Amino acid sequence: MSHDSASPPVIPEAVPRHIAVIMDGNGRWASDRGLPRYAGHREGMNAVREVVRACVDEGVGILTLFAFSTENWQRPEDEIVALMALLQVYSAQEGDELREHGVAVHVLGDLSRMDEPTLGAVESIERKTRGGGVMRLNLMISYSGRAEIVSAMRALAERARDGILDPTQIDEESVSDQLLTRGIPDPDFLIRTSGEYRISNFMLWQLAYAELYVTPVLWPDFSREDLLAAIAEYQRRERRFGRVSSS
Repeated sequence: MSHDSASPPVIPEAVPRHIAVIMDGNGRWASDRGLPRYAGHREGMNAVREVVRACVDEGVGILTLFAFSTENWQRPEDEIVALMALLQVYSAQEGDELREHGVAVHVLGDLSRMDEPTLGAVESIERKTRGGGVMRLNLMISYSGRAEIVSAMRALAERARDGILDPTQIDEESVSDQLLTRGIPDPDFLIRTSGEYRISNFMLWQLAYAELYVTPVLWPDFSREDLLAAIAEYQRRERRFGRVSSS
């Protein structure tokens, strides 16, 4: 795949199989411009569109976006309403194009707190894109890494209590099978925008061996070129998984 001269070279056969992104900086982007936070979230949706398209073009198999944490429910009511409305807009505007490009959308998290229109939008975009075989797009909404692990532990404990599972047989695979991401490989690469050096309760189990990349770019400004630069950096690293360097 060719890119313009400003884009760093990407090695097609070494593209991360699964990229996870903490999309941070929408509020700061808006406040820097004297705009309401909603404007930052709206602009951030355009960045989502560009990054999804770029990942499809580059052959990324799975893209996981941290869209809304369980802690975000504590934000002002008007901001929450605006975020849910944007999710409805995203479903309505992007579903057909995602389907055409073979992108299957999965919304993962505790959806019990969503209002009916937003839940309907989630079900609509999942249904419309079901079966897409080019890329899986996970939208993590109302998601907490710790809550996910607690839920997995509870499920395993209940199976052990009922005599279905021998506790001595619990291993990493059996834990992974109880997570929201069951059946898919863990992220190879985590990108966090806005320059913050923390993982914010995101995919705590799954990110155990992921390469981390932090950029000062605010999410609404994150472009295809920024993604390609991140992937090029990933490809310069040696992934050892705890083993000694091969050099």
